[in-house]
Amino acid sequence: MIELTVDAAGLARSRFAVSPLHEVVATLLPWGMHPAPDADPWVARARRVLRRAQLPLLSELALDAGGYVPDFLSPHPVEPSPGIEDELERVRRTPPERVLDELRALRDGRPRNGLAGCELPAGVRRSMARGGAHVARQAAEELRRYWELAFAPHWEAAKSTLDAEVDRCAGVLARQGAAALFNSLHPCIRWADGTLRVESRYRITLPVPLVVVVPSLVAPQPAVSVDPTRDGARPPMLVHPVRDRALADTLTPAAPTTETAQLLGPTRAALLAALARPTSTAQLAARHFLSPATVSYHLGVLHRAGLVTRTRSGRSVLYRRTPSGSRLARGR
Repeated sequence: MIELTVDAAGLARSRFAVSPLHEVVATLLPWGMHPAPDADPWVARARRVLRRAQLPLLSELALDAGGYVPDFLSPHPVEPSPGIEDELERVRRTPPERVLDELRALRDGRPRNGLAGCELPAGVRRSMARGGAHVARQAAEELRRYWELAFAPHWEAAKSTLDAEVDRCAGVLARQGAAALFNSLHPCIRWADGTLRVESRYRITLPVPLVVVVPSLVAPQPAVSVDPTRDGARPPMLVHPVRDRALADTLTPAAPTTETAQLLGPTRAALLAALARPTSTAQLAARHFLSPATVSYHLGVLHRAGLVTRTRSGRSVLYRRTPSGSRLARGR
């Protein structure tokens, strides 16, 4: 159980933030290895990117380490809606000793807090040997690549949903107060008698100056990022899963039916299934691990068959299924 003691002044200072980098790093946590059935649809896709792309440090931390992902990879948002580049720059500028401290915590554990240690993967050890500044730079570059491959094409729609959750919370706060707000976030989050309690396998009790609340489409359960070694100097970040999962229908491409795959071929069928919303060649290439030239060829065939439309948006050409293409993608 995590228990955070927050006085009235701390409640007044507490705030919400929507963080693109947090969504990226959340897929590195243990729940990303076996996503829950109702988890946001990009989790499984992101993990496939992580396994196939050349991201050695992130891959080892997520797939081979012990379940604790170092906090420096996901700095606490300092504004309500930070941009991805600003957050990546903060990762890059993490003090080297803090980077090494958190990797040592991954290795040695923190038994008092319920965090078990684990043997660090060989690649992580090699990066550490080159210093904390090197690890921070490598992490920032790999996080950028991961973001571009797995998240950037979907962020506009995802952010709209997360912003809507912040607006919902603001309404609860204005109408019912802070206690009702925290108790509305998730059944595993409870506020009573000046203490915020979050169910967790970790054991932490801390007085804190405020709480940064971050809604997430990726997290299937609440989580708290704290630093018990610094006496609450860095405010804890409370992550809660959003209630509205309607975005799943817009982000999850329909799986092509067997009949469609037999008719069009598996590659064209998968591309057609992914075109429920206007999408560029580059976005499709990244999602399906194809070259842009290959995607352009198949889209040309689908366009000539009247199954997709194409429109220009700035320098990009966006493709989308026609009604007949949608019926074919659904096997109707």
